[in-house]
Amino acid sequence: MYCPFCQHKETEVIETRVSEDGTVIRRRRRCLSCDKRFTTYERMEELPILVIKRDGKRERFSREKLREGIIKACEKTDVSAEEIEKIVSKVENELKQKESNEVESKTIGTLVAKNLKKINKVAYIRFAAVFKRFVDIEDFENELKKLL
Repeated sequence: MYCPFCQHKETEVIETRVSEDGTVIRRRRRCLSCDKRFTTYERMEELPILVIKRDGKRERFSREKLREGIIKACEKTDVSAEEIEKIVSKVENELKQKESNEVESKTIGTLVAKNLKKINKVAYIRFAAVFKRFVDIEDFENELKKLL
């Protein structure tokens, strides 16, 4: 494993943790040259999940893209990075358990919205505004009424 700071080849693992669901191994590493620390994650490689977009095009599922969308919805709220990562993992695991490796983007949005609704209503409304394509204030009002 190369050090991301100095590109030295030799690092040592100083801590290893398995995720709650047992699908990811997190390793803290230390560079033997510059002594800086960094984290790596180990996941099992599987068939890629293909996301069917609204226009019918298909693209590879991206944990990073999903995480970024959730982070945007959670900005300036009390939702922690750990909670966001749990949502990302939960959604990804649910997608992997489906019979097909193709899933509509609408399904992913519904799963994220369901999880955000449980932990932070503001983040949920922000996410729903993009996911459900709110076009005017009435759309927000209708969604808020459902929450209340």
